[in-house]
This record gives sequence, structure tokens and C-alpha cells, in this order.
Amino acid sequence: MRILVTGGAGFVGSHLVDRLMAAGHEVFCLDNFYTGSARNVAQWQGHSAFHLISHDITEAIALPELDQIYHLACPASPVHYQADPVKTIKTGVIGTLNLLELARSGGTRFFLASTSEVYGDPEVHPQSEDYWGNVNCTGIRACYDESKRLAETLTYDFQRQYGTEVRVVRIFNTYGERMQANDGRVVSNFVVQSLRGIPLTVYGDGSQTRSFCYVSDLVEGMIRLMNSDYSQPVNLGNPGEYTILELAATVQRLVNPEVELIFRPLPKDDPRRRRPNIDRARSILGWQPEVPLEEGLRPTIAYFRERLAEESLVAQ
Repeated sequence: MRILVTGGAGFVGSHLVDRLMAAGHEVFCLDNFYTGSARNVAQWQGHSAFHLISHDITEAIALPELDQIYHLACPASPVHYQADPVKTIKTGVIGTLNLLELARSGGTRFFLASTSEVYGDPEVHPQSEDYWGNVNCTGIRACYDESKRLAETLTYDFQRQYGTEVRVVRIFNTYGERMQANDGRVVSNFVVQSLRGIPLTVYGDGSQTRSFCYVSDLVEGMIRLMNSDYSQPVNLGNPGEYTILELAATVQRLVNPEVELIFRPLPKDDPRRRRPNIDRARSILGWQPEVPLEEGLRPTIAYFRERLAEESLVAQ
């Protein structure tokens, strides 16, 4: 098939591109390189079936006829999406609208990478797809949360009004190789800090919980959903639930047991608990995560160790 991946040079997008290229598809990888990197897809440069396009999705684009569109383009960590909140909203809303129009005009199946952030600071635990969420629409996270909620609204309005084929995934915390060292997410923060031998920064008292899905598991679920006949939202994430302190202890043990913890105030609107109900993914897609946290952390740590070593050499 001929497939467009927006945000294809990013963390998750580049792993998806790897899978699609390995399966023999022709892939158009579109990215504005705000958080993505050409390095992440360098292994495909020069391949006749791979096309790297530098473009910002807030501007419309014309492409050859496509079979599928995976729409992943949007900064996904608070550090990046709060740096320019208006741009984040434009990406989430105008960008999604542009890509839905592209899908509509070509009769193309459209896949939206939504987020567990649509549930906000949830009052229902674990979160299932029929929960409407608890989002502060004027808070500092709203530029991301609400733009993704509106992206879902647009997606289903295109389905209802124009008959566009749509798929929607709600992604929970994901980690793995090609995360950015400075993205502010807890896994990358802890791994990079421990490798540098500096204290691990814990926000709040560390009792808040998250689930952590290894990137290969997520991509497998995304591909299954895209190629299924199911059009309603599907949670993809690991239902294993860990406190932030438990994650810190695991990283300490794997990297540097001597590193200490420091505590900082909890950011505003930071969710207290986050864990997916994946019954829908299990029943509809036959999917569940296979990689345990520690097993996924090892290659993630190795990746960051290599990257930090390269940066050290460059600095010298």
C-alpha cells in the first residue's frame, strides 16, 4: 500500500515507519522536525519506497493517491507542547482538519493518534473508552488535551458527514528508543539523569501512578487497529500500574543505585492516576502488551547511554 505517516520522524512515528517499510509498503514520512529527527529514519534514506517530506501540517498539502494515513504529528510531551501552546492547538486542530480533507478527497482510511490525555485527571479508574474525561479546559495542559479531544470530534464528524473511514487510538504512556533526552517525560528524565549521575527529579510525593507501554507493543496495536473493521476509539497502553517512586527505584537499580532522589512540586493538573482499560483492544484486536517494564527499559537505557556518549564526544 501507499501510506502517509505524519510525525513519521518522531519517536513513535519512526518505529511505525520501520514496521511499514519492513512489510513492503511505500511510505511517505512527513515531519516538520520540531520534535522529530531525520536521524530516526536515516536507515531508509535512499530506499525507492521511502519519501521524506519536510512539511508543517498546519498548511495543506497535496500528495499522490494514498491508501492509508496515520496521523501522529503533534508534540506529545508537556515541555514541547507548552512551549508554544497556540501552535500546539493549530497542529491538533487545523493540522487534523487538513489531513481529514486529504483523506476525504482521496477516499483514504484515516488513523488519528489521540491520547490518554483526553481523560484529563480521571475520576474513573482504570479508564475505558466510554469515559468522557475530566479536563481543565483553561489549564496549562489544555492546549494538548483539548486539541486532541477536538481532533477526535473532527474525525468522527468526517465519518458521519462524509463517510470517511476512520480509526482512533488513545495512546497511554509509551517509552523506548528514540525518545528525546529533553522531552520532560518521566522515563527519559529518570534514565538520562541516572546516566549522568545526577539526582532523579520526582514531582509531588511520587505516589501518582502511570502505565508504561514499550513502543514495539504500541506500534503492533496501531497496525492491528488500522487494518481492522473497528472505527470507535481504542485504548492502547500497558495496564500494569506503577507509582513514580517504583519507576525511579527500577531505573536506579538498572543504571545507578547510588543516585539520589529530589522532590519538586507537582505541576498543575498533573493526573494522579493513569491506567488503561484495554478490554476493547483485547477483544477487538486480539492485542495486549508483551514487553514487561524492565525488559523494555534495558534497550531504552542502552539507547540513551549511546546518545549521551556521542554528545560527550561532540562537546569535546
